[in-house]
Amino acid sequence: MNTTTKKKLIRGVLIAAVIITVLAGAVYAATHPDGSMYATAWSLIPPVVAIGLALATKEVYSSLFIGIVVGALFYSGFSFEGTMVHVFEDGMINVLSQGGNVGILIFLVVLGILVCLVNHAGGSAAFGRWAATHIKSRVGAQLATMLLGVCIFVDDYFNCLTVGSVMRPVANAHKVSRTKLAYLIDSTAAPICIIAPISSWAAAVAGFVKGEDSFSIFVQAIPFNFYALLTVVMMLGLILLKVDYGPMATFEEKASSGEAGGDPSISSDDEEALPTDGKVIDLLLPILMLIVCCVIGIIYTGGFFSGTGFVESFAQSEASLGLAMGSVVALILTMIFYAVRRVMSMENMMDCIPEGFKTMVPAILILTFAWTLKAMTDSLGAAPFVEALIKGSAKNLMMFLPAIIFLIACFLAFATGTSWGTFGILIPIVVDAFSLTDHTLMIIAISACMAGAVCGDHCSPISDTTIMASAGAQCNHVDHVSTQLPYAITVAGISFLVYLLAGFVRTPWVCLPVGAALVIGFLLLMKMHQKKKAAAKA
Repeated sequence: MNTTTKKKLIRGVLIAAVIITVLAGAVYAATHPDGSMYATAWSLIPPVVAIGLALATKEVYSSLFIGIVVGALFYSGFSFEGTMVHVFEDGMINVLSQGGNVGILIFLVVLGILVCLVNHAGGSAAFGRWAATHIKSRVGAQLATMLLGVCIFVDDYFNCLTVGSVMRPVANAHKVSRTKLAYLIDSTAAPICIIAPISSWAAAVAGFVKGEDSFSIFVQAIPFNFYALLTVVMMLGLILLKVDYGPMATFEEKASSGEAGGDPSISSDDEEALPTDGKVIDLLLPILMLIVCCVIGIIYTGGFFSGTGFVESFAQSEASLGLAMGSVVALILTMIFYAVRRVMSMENMMDCIPEGFKTMVPAILILTFAWTLKAMTDSLGAAPFVEALIKGSAKNLMMFLPAIIFLIACFLAFATGTSWGTFGILIPIVVDAFSLTDHTLMIIAISACMAGAVCGDHCSPISDTTIMASAGAQCNHVDHVSTQLPYAITVAGISFLVYLLAGFVRTPWVCLPVGAALVIGFLLLMKMHQKKKAAAKA
């Protein structure tokens, strides 16, 4: 059986599974007219359907839409009218009318316009020329991408799009595949934000820790956030040991040999005629203005300029509003800067507005479908289902609780595509169960919840951060997910083992070295395996 036949068979099996699932749901709804499908395992079926189809068919739009329709069918009891109303009124229109979501869409569009402006001003080309003289190797290009991602820790959305726009020319120059670039961007977004005390993620977590010193607990949990910390070790290991495995190895091999062959890193879109007389300042100053304006926008929404402290203003900020305002101000300042430098005419700058918008349409569509799918999942009672599941067993788990919480958070974030929603469900349960009995175990369990949520978010094709990493690298979204999964699953498996250890030793200074050694040991084994494979071929 050849590869094409196997793929067709897998797709056929998955489509048949979707049909059987829908039919089973119809039977269940018919035999339970009291609406008892709410807050049951059925609530997690729609995202599972969407994710399975996306990974099998490599077509994300139809997969997400089918997941949405399945959720609406379950919610409406398989009523045609009820399904239509739930998909559009309660789903798409509802999520697109929420201020936070609109703010993110504005930020996306403005980033697309800003990137277009920088390209047409010659800033990206100038930075590429500068990087060619200072970054001498593929290792250097990847390390530079990682370092920039670590430096931009205030917000994951901001990280994905900024790092992508800055490092794409460098990655292309050194033949680093777009899939590898997307992995590095994604791995320095949520995993870095979740261990940065001053970030929108820290603010979100602090908001879910009630009745405790939330900021202090967040800081105490950082050394126990094994998935985030080991992801950094994984990136360094992959880069410095020059090892790749799984689908990523194929993309990297094609990119390093300069073979197009469907590899998004060698794209004719990048070869279009753009100005070559730009300067590095034409890229660096807009990015710097974007960073400064977005940080100011975030702390403004948190009340910093009304007397609130810097850290507290992050903790109570509205990140989407701050990013939208900051990015628009940065866009206006960039246009003024280019007008003063006379590198672009006003007509050319205005032409960049629809062009930049167009580049973000795929990301906007996927985000809209992902948000709608989450609305379907919420309406089916996924949160109460998971809460009841955890509360029924949490106090009996004790030493194994961190590892089990990590797995549950992974699955929930993977299925729903949201880390913050996972925090909101699990962290209050952990605090309620252990705050008065075992403070240290509570800290470890909270960190396991955060780590699992980030892991699930990192793996999920319907996660907004994963979507934006694809957009930032301008990489095919399903290719990004399929190449990233083996790396994320490796770190997740090692993190699970380390959380088992943490439940007993309760100190990160034993657990972290063990986890890091396991990651490096695994990569060395993969490198040895590849050498043997190459020798056998020779």
